[in-house]
Amino acid sequence: MKILLVAINAKYVHSSLAVGSIAAYNKAYSDSVEVAEYTINNTKSFITADIYKKNPDVVGVSCYIWNYSYVREIIGTLRKIMPDVPIWLGGPEVSYCSHTILEENASVTGIIRGEGEETWRELLEFYVDKKGQPANIAGITFRDGDKIISTPDREYLDPNKLVFCYDRIEEFDNRIIYYEGSRGCPYSCSYCLSCIDKRVRFKDLDKIKEELDFFIEKEVPQVKFTDRTFNCNHEYVKGIWKHLIEKDKGITNFHFEVSADLFDKEELDLISKMRPGLIQLEIGVQSTNPKTLSAINRKTPWDKLSANVRKIKSFGNTHQHLDLIAGLPFEGYESFARSFDDVYDLRPDQLQLGFLKILKGADICKGVEENEIVYMSEPPYEVLSNKYLSYSDILKIKLVEEMCEVYYNSSQFKASLIMLEEMYESPFNMFLELGEYYDNKGLLGINHSRMARYDILREFVSHKGFDVSAFEDVMLYDLYARENLKSRPAWAKEREDYSEFYRDEEHIRMYLGDYEAYRFKQVIRMTHMEKFRYDYSTWQEKSDYSTGEAILLFDYRTRSHIDNSARIVKVN
Repeated sequence: MKILLVAINAKYVHSSLAVGSIAAYNKAYSDSVEVAEYTINNTKSFITADIYKKNPDVVGVSCYIWNYSYVREIIGTLRKIMPDVPIWLGGPEVSYCSHTILEENASVTGIIRGEGEETWRELLEFYVDKKGQPANIAGITFRDGDKIISTPDREYLDPNKLVFCYDRIEEFDNRIIYYEGSRGCPYSCSYCLSCIDKRVRFKDLDKIKEELDFFIEKEVPQVKFTDRTFNCNHEYVKGIWKHLIEKDKGITNFHFEVSADLFDKEELDLISKMRPGLIQLEIGVQSTNPKTLSAINRKTPWDKLSANVRKIKSFGNTHQHLDLIAGLPFEGYESFARSFDDVYDLRPDQLQLGFLKILKGADICKGVEENEIVYMSEPPYEVLSNKYLSYSDILKIKLVEEMCEVYYNSSQFKASLIMLEEMYESPFNMFLELGEYYDNKGLLGINHSRMARYDILREFVSHKGFDVSAFEDVMLYDLYARENLKSRPAWAKEREDYSEFYRDEEHIRMYLGDYEAYRFKQVIRMTHMEKFRYDYSTWQEKSDYSTGEAILLFDYRTRSHIDNSARIVKVN
């Protein structure tokens, strides 16, 4: 008997904690259970054929918003070529509308609602050991002849009963590791499915520490905690972070979703002591409009959140990713632009613009009629318009989203954007005008090279009548801050000769102490020197034109853990 657990991830670098956890929890059936992971970049025909060739007796598929359209087509084909094989679905995309899915899709045998570890154990007993009956298994909706039967919900699982699923860590090379220290969320955000499970359950700290030590010892590049609000319990946060600081080997990065307003002084002090790159924080702001936050059941004091974000930024050691959602109640176009400008003013390392999705089971579904929400009927169920925001407004915000992603979140245009911002009262309007320029020139939907993005920005600056020569200077700085260019852009000024500087051993000791073992020609190839109008390396949130001309030395052997930019030294 072979039970095949299938995951279809959004990207190759992702891994599926869901099927991994189910398989690990049911190690007693390891001879019968096989895990198969694919991505939505695989063709449906490839996935279908691969599942068929594995010759399973039962198939279970993990369903999410990003893969459900794929899943429906694949299981439809599987049913035709494997007519007698039971097909079970699980995951958030099917848990809250299980009866309807079975009514509409004859390919599905049954659906596992909610957490799957214990439910799959009982299904394995049924299929492998021939024990029990589905009607006695809690937490499933299944087809029994012409009837559709839903059993009572299953009690939440104690996370301390979960079994570590990364013992064969070599199978996850070049992939992100997902880890859960807790399940549930104490908050009730109406757009989120996590609010359904309000009973937060934590693993024991000793168990967590032991499992995190495994990742650290194996030098795993990144571990992403799936805890919905990691810092909702202060003792939990401090216990984990103190342990990470103590055990850190300088390699593994840990990602946490947090509410920045909840941090206390001791937690901020812990962050300040961390190695650059030890942790990164994802912070859901969603909106700065108080009426909107109240409508979606979020109680986030903006003054405290923004103060803590700025405080953490001042440490210079922690990547911060802040989120906004367009399409929320009471958030019209002008209000969203203000929310964007408020968050942009914090200078996060990434500013993610998302669009409200009407997820099955989320409380926001109850307000669809009241808020006149129009949304996609197929995944990702994204809002197209509502009482406060027209579809035309949504399209404008999408332009801002794309330009923000390309020019801000890439961290490749930092100084250039600071100079450009001075021409605008609103960063939102700056990105909008740049996006409209792309649109009018037919430049959207094209995979432009990095250099092409600079060329387009230069053309936009010229189109707006701004000082092109000033932008050429600052863009050249941004280019060299990230990369030792093999060829200079056509618009770059002629570079001065700095060979005499490199021949002077005293200069190398003074500015590049760890290059003393290299010959001067090697050092030239490994670094770059350039004269600029200003010392752009001092520009963080606002340009400083008081510095005057500056000769800057770019050291590519030493890079920032935050944005991967080169170490930059001003040469006197």
